[in-house]
Amino acid sequence: MATESAVKLLDFWVSPFGQRCRIALAEKGVEYEYQEENLSEKSELLLKSNPIHKKIPVLLHGGKPVCESLIILQYIDEVWPEKASFLPSDPYARAHALFWADYVDRKVYECGIRFRKTSGEALEAATKEFVEILKTLEAELGDKKYFAGGDTFGLVDIALVPFTSWFYTYEAYSGIRIEEESPKLVKWAERCKERESVAKALPDPVKLYEFADGLTKRIVGK
Repeated sequence: MATESAVKLLDFWVSPFGQRCRIALAEKGVEYEYQEENLSEKSELLLKSNPIHKKIPVLLHGGKPVCESLIILQYIDEVWPEKASFLPSDPYARAHALFWADYVDRKVYECGIRFRKTSGEALEAATKEFVEILKTLEAELGDKKYFAGGDTFGLVDIALVPFTSWFYTYEAYSGIRIEEESPKLVKWAERCKERESVAKALPDPVKLYEFADGLTKRIVGK
């Protein structure tokens, strides 16, 4: 059995990628030390632990760093098997879950960034693309409680749910009404937030918007 006393998470409160790790650790019942990073003045520990990308989150376990949130989720799942797994044991179902978790990173995250950095036709294009992404995810969810089906709160749920706190920001920049476009996805998000692990990890959407808006104004003057 893994030793929990040497677990530390380097993170930043805004990060949906760090929130994934916090949710996963909570679901597994792992106690850990949390270190909030100042991304304008990164700690020596962060730079040493993730010298390639110099990004959060980083999970330190027994002094050994694990980087990149989806990799961290798989690591947590394998090292602490005592609680329900995030990933199915069946190879095909596992590959399917990994595909959709990767889709979240490639589509939801990347498109969301464009809302704050574009205007005019580029913003219209990003808005149209985002609606298509939402509908694609909703089609994959279907009538299931969670993406994995049944009562299994799995990898795709953990990967996606932090971005739902950004829906308020996405709507503010794009004019999308997400509940109108993808009502099943919004209901899924509400179910996820009933879990203590999710409720404690996700920040207030208005505070996220205030942070994002301030950052946007400083960087691009939008």
